[in-house]
Amino acid sequence: MNILLLGSGGREHAFAHFISQSPNCTQLFIAPGNAGTASCGQNIDLIWKDMDSVWDFCVSHHIGLVVPGNEDPLVAGITDFIQQKSNQESIDIKVAGPDKYCSTLEGSKDFAKMFMMQNKIPTAAYRTFTKENIQEASSFLDTLQPPYVLKADGLAAGKGVIITEDRQEAEETLNEMIVDAKFGDASSSVVIEEFLKGIEISVFVVADGENYHILGSAKDYKRIGEGDQGPNTGGMGAISPVPFADDVFMSKVEERIIKPTLEGLAEKGHPYKGFLFLGLMNDQGEPKVIEYNVRMGDPETEAIFPRLKTDMLELFQAVSSGTLNKVNFELDPRTAATVFVVSEGYPGSVEKGKKMDVEIDQTTSNIFVFHAGVKADDQGNLFTNGGRVTAVTVLEESMIEAMKAAQLCASAVKFEGANYRKDIGQDLIKYEH
Repeated sequence: MNILLLGSGGREHAFAHFISQSPNCTQLFIAPGNAGTASCGQNIDLIWKDMDSVWDFCVSHHIGLVVPGNEDPLVAGITDFIQQKSNQESIDIKVAGPDKYCSTLEGSKDFAKMFMMQNKIPTAAYRTFTKENIQEASSFLDTLQPPYVLKADGLAAGKGVIITEDRQEAEETLNEMIVDAKFGDASSSVVIEEFLKGIEISVFVVADGENYHILGSAKDYKRIGEGDQGPNTGGMGAISPVPFADDVFMSKVEERIIKPTLEGLAEKGHPYKGFLFLGLMNDQGEPKVIEYNVRMGDPETEAIFPRLKTDMLELFQAVSSGTLNKVNFELDPRTAATVFVVSEGYPGSVEKGKKMDVEIDQTTSNIFVFHAGVKADDQGNLFTNGGRVTAVTVLEESMIEAMKAAQLCASAVKFEGANYRKDIGQDLIKYEH
């Protein structure tokens, strides 16, 4: 089978790595890809927003499966577009991702909150505000205890959530988001919600419209500084599985969140097919939904996929054919620790083009290097090409061993201004048995 993978980050390198290892993979194309994906397949200059060009490429290169790495193509409706074209032209091309309706779970915070309320899925109390009712926000803020959580309704590249302890700052931020269009159209509507206390965890599911498997749990570290200090980033590292996500907790997640989510979508005539990311808060053993994502997370993908023993293309084919229940699904019980090495100045402006050396033995089966903001010259020399540069993942029997080994590998990714958090997983040690 020929596959087209859309994206250019560390998550996409992880996808490319495991797709290319499948004996069912004939040829892999990545649009646009990066220096890491180039070692797994062929990077191509193709823009997903030009869906007609994507379709033409799929037809001319006999693509059987399109894999959107991030949420943008899915929210824009690429699954519906390709499905419609396939039906019109009688060409069987599948998309490993949900349709546009299901993708609104990520595309609109307001839609997601209404969906959760309608399906009795535990989440924070909320209200949505626009220019028309912004004057009512003050009264709603009076009903909440600080800190205050403000979320741009639409996609804002992971930067549309503001949390503040200060009431006046909350009102000023709301005005910046709605009136001053701080995040463009994404913040023309803003969700203000109750702050959930506890510890965050991500749970991942793969579904075929009728059956599903839980891919496992992970904890992402968003802040740039150790001790979760400083501004949010795209993710500085991850641990999988999460030690407090025991059978009791995961059973609650499945019964209270996963099943009603999938059943609620199916009842609307939109059975969910693809990966589903549940951003949860563990409030003293009780899971509540912070957000939905309709794709794999980043850097959680880099921690979870190395644990996946099931063939990646076999999984995709089962999703498209509705046969997940027949797949021998297996996860490595070892812990994966992922650490992201980032450029100096990230998440602000960074200087690109720094010469890189990756002094890691990648021939061992428990060490993985996934490039994100990396480019290569004609001689194969690597250079930084963004804020988040390279993720390193190590699998070990214990979480502490994995953490130590991942830190050692991160220190071996060398370029001027390289930075990484040295405390990834430290807050979870107390939960290890």
